[in-house]
Amino acid sequence: MSEPTELRLPALEIRQGPNRLLYSFAVDGKRLSDFATISRVHREDGGELQGYQRPEVRSHIAEIRAYLESEDPMIPNAIVIAFDPRVRFESSDVQPLGSGFSRLGTLIIPVDPSLSPEDQPGWIVDGQQRAAAIREAEVERFPICVTAFITADDQEQKEQFILVNSTKPLPKGLIYELLPATESRLPAALQRRRFPALLLDRLNRDVDSPFHRLIQTPTNPGGLVKDNSILKMLEHSLEHGALNWFRDPRTGRGDVEPMLKLLKRYWTAVAEVFPQAWWQKPVHSRLMHGAGIIGMGLVMDAIFDRFGDVPSAEEFRADLEPLAEVCSWTRTERRWALAADDQRKWNEIQNTPNDIQLLADFLLAQYGTRVWARKRRPRLANAG
Repeated sequence: MSEPTELRLPALEIRQGPNRLLYSFAVDGKRLSDFATISRVHREDGGELQGYQRPEVRSHIAEIRAYLESEDPMIPNAIVIAFDPRVRFESSDVQPLGSGFSRLGTLIIPVDPSLSPEDQPGWIVDGQQRAAAIREAEVERFPICVTAFITADDQEQKEQFILVNSTKPLPKGLIYELLPATESRLPAALQRRRFPALLLDRLNRDVDSPFHRLIQTPTNPGGLVKDNSILKMLEHSLEHGALNWFRDPRTGRGDVEPMLKLLKRYWTAVAEVFPQAWWQKPVHSRLMHGAGIIGMGLVMDAIFDRFGDVPSAEEFRADLEPLAEVCSWTRTERRWALAADDQRKWNEIQNTPNDIQLLADFLLAQYGTRVWARKRRPRLANAG
């Protein structure tokens, strides 16, 4: 077995801001696996999110490999690697001319063939497909540009992965799963989804949740309900509905546990009132479909508004039971009578803005007619 060695590479250290250091260097891409690995996103047995990379896309790798094996290939964009503190930089005495923010030196990377991939000092944050293609290509060697940073913080690696990939065609579900594990400021669109993503994560992982393991995410591909449907339901309630009651208007964050109590009680009642439509794929149940999740989320907001605080499970069920007479979630039920001139089969409700709005208006109108006339309870000072 080979002994541990050090790979010494000429590098440029670049300072960004007061505390950030980047390292730019070139290395034979065939050697990347000697010191860097890919941390694919997965869940530990306890449910905690680990890693951050997407699964390899074999077709994309094959395309890059074919290009690398062509006559005169060039890959100008750098691979991004996060190193742990085992990697160090030694400065030389020579400084680049006219530069006050960079210096030349040597990046020293330990190479130990006995280490398992997960114990390597480097993790590929961006460039997984390129690295795999170089590894597999029938070429003797292929130098590649690398941009690296050194950190012992797994959270920083996740944050950099999100920022690097958020403008690329990366599966949005993967970004949404990573958001709850980050704290630094992100682009506005991602910032708005961080708190809803936290609630989604808890609904999917908590064993007392009616959505336990039911939400389809990159780490739970067997889930039945699309993560984006749940996120839209949560976002609307956080902005305009029941969950907004528990938010701090100054920070946009909220009291997670009362929110989860409300969500778990309500959706447990939904599952009990519509048992034939729960635990079904969206193709077999419009309740588990985007239109059904969003529409029933609006009913949750209406029930909360009628009570003025978090209803009990029994109260939720009592308010939902009258809707069972008019809902046609599955093929075994009657047609939707959305309007006098709009009669539809159970599966003719589509996940389009018009149909989502039409179904939501129908559900809210039926709730108002059948339930809302009951006496409203006064809103308490602190709901829950």
